[in-house]
Amino acid sequence: MNAALPKLLKQHLIDPEICIRCNTCEATCPQNAITHDSRNYVVDVNLCNWCNACISPCPTGSIDNYRTVAPGHAYSVEEQLSWDELPAELSRDQLAALAPSGEASAEPSAAPAAPAAPADTTGEQPFRSADWGATLPPWSAAHAYTKLYGPTSAQSSITATVVGNVRVTEVGKEYDTHHVMLDFGAMPFPVLEGQSIGIIPPGVDEKGRPHHARQYSIASPRNGERPGYNNLSLTIKRVLEDHQGRAVRGVASNYMCDLQVGDTVQVIGPFGHSFLMPNHPRSNIIMICTGTGSAPMRAMTEWRRRLRASGKFEGGKLMLFFGARTPEELPYFGPLMNLPKDFIDINFAFSRVAGQPKKYVQDAIKERAADLVPLLKDANTFVYVCGLKAMEEGVVMALRDLIEQSGGSWAQLGAQLKSEGRLHLETY
Repeated sequence: MNAALPKLLKQHLIDPEICIRCNTCEATCPQNAITHDSRNYVVDVNLCNWCNACISPCPTGSIDNYRTVAPGHAYSVEEQLSWDELPAELSRDQLAALAPSGEASAEPSAAPAAPAAPADTTGEQPFRSADWGATLPPWSAAHAYTKLYGPTSAQSSITATVVGNVRVTEVGKEYDTHHVMLDFGAMPFPVLEGQSIGIIPPGVDEKGRPHHARQYSIASPRNGERPGYNNLSLTIKRVLEDHQGRAVRGVASNYMCDLQVGDTVQVIGPFGHSFLMPNHPRSNIIMICTGTGSAPMRAMTEWRRRLRASGKFEGGKLMLFFGARTPEELPYFGPLMNLPKDFIDINFAFSRVAGQPKKYVQDAIKERAADLVPLLKDANTFVYVCGLKAMEEGVVMALRDLIEQSGGSWAQLGAQLKSEGRLHLETY
């Protein structure tokens, strides 16, 4: 006779073999149930309430994994951080052996929800910028091919050859940023503006385990960095310190910044099915970025520039809000300044220029309220935010304030922007 089973739990887990460490799940989770270390992203069973807000935005599907566990035997955060792969499903006998005395059940239920937050006596909910980010692409976006190469594909990776590596910022300890160009030869690798790829650094970590892939946004348009060739480009900042200012040497960023022409790299992807540009005529694009978050904005701008040069496409308004500490740290500063003023409306925000007040992208947004409000209310306008996570809330709150101060309802317009795939957030 089969042993009685305990009342089982279904625990939400992240597959470390598929995850590309893009931070989308952690940024999206309203319960703060997802955390990470230098290697893995994991779900805290004590905080997860199964809202599933993280499922759709995940570019790889690594977030959509579960294991059946017995009460009191859920996998802890510490256990998950040590994994190189998901544990095998427990057998019926293994689960029965973990059964506490009491009620038995053969059907797993979701892990218990986190305790309810204290009631908000003011009647107001905390503002979360991630709540307004779209998970659907614009209606006119081209079809995106995803996960052609990687752990869930027939071919685990594809080899690309470095055909260019150019510094795109002035020399400096903390802002050494490179424009790296990769060629895929005869192997198919179709990409769209706004998508990303994973780079697998060679070698092993301090524990002797192979490095996981690192995600980088594509900085070139769909027909290549060099038009008509099977190539693309990336914008990569050399990481020499962590967010706390401690000295580190980023494994993938330093590997990529040091590549020479003729070197080869292992690539997986492409990834991304929603952060895509619109394709219909007269569509407006508002781009808001900091640092290497400029990569997808460069791709979109260059594609529009090539369409304009062909004379076969009537584009709408392009607006760019680009933030950095100083002009010297801003990638592509020179090429941006050479773009025609009637093609793109560029707004810089510098926060560390000697003798000048600090200015952030949200400040530049507020200064352009008269132009932005009608654009935001236009159904043909699409907004893209990319850069450090710290800038996201300020940007979305600035957009909200513009609408509210103009007499509109952000609750209504923000919901439309999200449901219609018109406000996209990609921060890290």
